[in-house]
Amino acid sequence: MALFDLELVLSEILIVTIMVGLIRIVRGPTAADRMLTAQLFGTTSVAILLLLGEATDTPALQDVALVFALLAAIAGIAFVQRIWGIEPETHD
Repeated sequence: MALFDLELVLSEILIVTIMVGLIRIVRGPTAADRMLTAQLFGTTSVAILLLLGEATDTPALQDVALVFALLAAIAGIAFVQRIWGIEPETHD
């Protein structure tokens, strides 16, 4: 299997993942379902950037993917703190 064929198969899998996520956004009954879908989109975008960076031999896209991954983690933490009312500890 050539590298191009592998990239094509991986791209198709990522597109299917996004379609499933879109269905989940519409049918998701809670905010947590929608946040998990946003996390799925973030993870998928990281995978797409890494795949595109490898295909075009552009290392800067790997850096952008790393920033997206870090932002997705911070967004997840912020969501949990907002929904469940978790206050950060203060040290006096």
